[in-house]
Amino acid sequence: MFASVPEIFLIAVAIVVVLVIYKGVVIVPQAEIHMVERLGKFNRSLSGGFHIIIPFFDKVQRILSTKEHIINIPCQPVITRDNVTIQIDGIVFIAVVDPFKTTYNVTHYQTAVSNLALTTLRSEIGSMTLDEILSNREKINSRILIVLDDVGANWGIKVTRIEISDIAVPKEIQEAMSMQMKAEREKRAIELKAQADKEAVIRQSEAYRAEQFLKAEAIERLAEAEAFQVKAVAKAQQEAMFMISDAMSKNEKSAEYLLAKDRISAFNELAKNPSKDKIVVPYEAVDLVGSLTILKDLFTGKDK
Repeated sequence: MFASVPEIFLIAVAIVVVLVIYKGVVIVPQAEIHMVERLGKFNRSLSGGFHIIIPFFDKVQRILSTKEHIINIPCQPVITRDNVTIQIDGIVFIAVVDPFKTTYNVTHYQTAVSNLALTTLRSEIGSMTLDEILSNREKINSRILIVLDDVGANWGIKVTRIEISDIAVPKEIQEAMSMQMKAEREKRAIELKAQADKEAVIRQSEAYRAEQFLKAEAIERLAEAEAFQVKAVAKAQQEAMFMISDAMSKNEKSAEYLLAKDRISAFNELAKNPSKDKIVVPYEAVDLVGSLTILKDLFTGKDK
């Protein structure tokens, strides 16, 4: 009924063996690092897989994850350089790259990174105006990232990136900024309209100048044509005078012929007058008859 001493001893040995195996076998999940100490001193780090340690001498002091961690920076009031109090928060992304430093150089690395990010953020925001903060968010992120990454290297931490998620501006500041933006838009609209009016005046002036140039060119061409016509007429008249002079030198009745021709033309014009109340009488009938006689003689070739 009661187990004998040898049986109890065997049972105790079996329990010890099971306990040793349980304590000596360590299975580490992927993306985890187990920090093992032997008798209180760091011995080694275990990555993902099956491992065996010495029970009661070796101890897993800390378990770290190699995954990227997200640390939220709580919303905090921050005063800018131009004395505007704003509410700001952000997110920091970190990863453990040196488990030894993370275990033995800092107590709570996530809390340390969060506090360092917050103090750095306040320092950067305090050195900038509100307009600079709103327009240079990427610049602020870069500055904070450089500081955190430099300090985090001593903690075995790699800061991959930081993002300012929200910047809350007081209501009265928002209203003032809205009025300023409205004024800027109106100013821009006035400047654009003035620029458009200026360009329109310039184009109208250029069009008027081109029109006047074309008119002057047309007048010049017309003047040249009229000058050419006058020269042609003058040359024709000169040639006609030479011909008349030559004819008069050869025939003495040529001058009388021309006078008779002019008299007949004048008489024809008077005869065309439709008025019935007028009677056309030659001033010198004898001269008229003589003129006709001269014309007859000139065409028939007879001389008196």
